[in-house]
Amino acid sequence: MSNHNEKSSSSSSSCPHANNGGGCPVASKIDEIDPLNAMPRPNQQPAPDQPFSLSTNREKSTIPKASECTNEKIITWEYPSPQMFWNAMVKKDMENIIQIHNANNEHAWREVLMWERTLHPECSTPKLKSFHGDAKNYSPRARIRGWLGYQMPFDRHNWLVDRCGDEVTYIIDYYDVGRVNPETKLFTQLDVRPAIRDWDSLWCRTVVGYWRLKETFSQWWNRGRDRLE
Repeated sequence: MSNHNEKSSSSSSSCPHANNGGGCPVASKIDEIDPLNAMPRPNQQPAPDQPFSLSTNREKSTIPKASECTNEKIITWEYPSPQMFWNAMVKKDMENIIQIHNANNEHAWREVLMWERTLHPECSTPKLKSFHGDAKNYSPRARIRGWLGYQMPFDRHNWLVDRCGDEVTYIIDYYDVGRVNPETKLFTQLDVRPAIRDWDSLWCRTVVGYWRLKETFSQWWNRGRDRLE
C-alpha cells in the first residue's frame, strides 16, 4: 500500500510541491524515502528488459488518509499499480500478489475500525496517517505466544491512526494459515490491537480482553452443557 497521490500539478486542490513555496512538500526524487510508509517513492517506469507492459493504474483503498494539508478534500490511500509491484518485487503472478496485498490491508483496516467504533465512538472518521513494517521486532504478545509453543508471526506492521487529532499506534501481527482463500484472497490471520502506550490504550486492551475471555468461557460452558444433555 502506498500513499503517493498522482494528481496533476495544475490541480488547485492538490498540495503544492516544496519548490512552490508553502503547502505540503512532496519529494520529487523516486529514490527518496516516504516517511509515511518507510518506502521509496513510487516508480511507474518499466524495468529494464521487461518483456511486456504493465498497467500503471492504482486502485483506491477504503482507508482514509490523514493529511496535514488543510486545502485537500478527504482522500484515501492508494494501492500499488502492477508496474510498481513488478519494479519492487520482480515476481510472477503479479495480479494475485496485488489482490492478496490489498485484501490483507482492507481486512486490517476493518479490524482497526472495530476497535475505534466500539471504544471511541466519539471520533467517527479515524484515518491512517502512516505505517511501516517491523518484521524483525516481535511484539511482547507474539513472544509470549512463541514461549507457549504457538506459531510466530511472519510479519508485523505498525499503523499510526489519526483519531480526530489524537495519534494512536496499532500493532498488526501476520500469521500464516496456509493456502490462499480463493474468495477472500487471504492466507493470513491478523492480530490487530492498539499498542499499549498510555492508560487509555491499556484500558481498551483490558476491556476487549475481558470480552474475549467471557465469550470463550461461555462457549466452553455451552458445549459442556450440551454434552450432559
